[in-house]
Amino acid sequence: MPSANQDNLPETQGVLHHRRLSILSGINRERPTLLALSLEPPMDPVRPRYLRTPDAAVHLGLSARTLEKHRCYGTGPVYRKLGGRIVYALADLDAWAEVGTRRSTSDPGKGTIFPAKRVRTDGPVRR
Repeated sequence: MPSANQDNLPETQGVLHHRRLSILSGINRERPTLLALSLEPPMDPVRPRYLRTPDAAVHLGLSARTLEKHRCYGTGPVYRKLGGRIVYALADLDAWAEVGTRRSTSDPGKGTIFPAKRVRTDGPVRR
């Protein structure tokens, strides 16, 4: 004779599980339906480790073109080149944005995020 515990659960948990399913969905406890199975908590969504330029820009609240300029001028977040694709790690994007954190207008902060322009390192630009 088959045991009442077909799910390899302890006797009380198996009965309670089937009873909960039958109460929630109004079904026969021997045959749970898809409706009853969908009441289980959803799994955590998978977050990507790397974002391409348009998605990284959305993550930072910038336009993709601004992020491209930051990359060209060397003022933006660290990026990786995988084949011909430019990708940004989420941790690198968050770390770059964290540099600009301030509590007030007089707070010097941790550093400076320069605008997406060339940063002068020497004297005047030669033309």
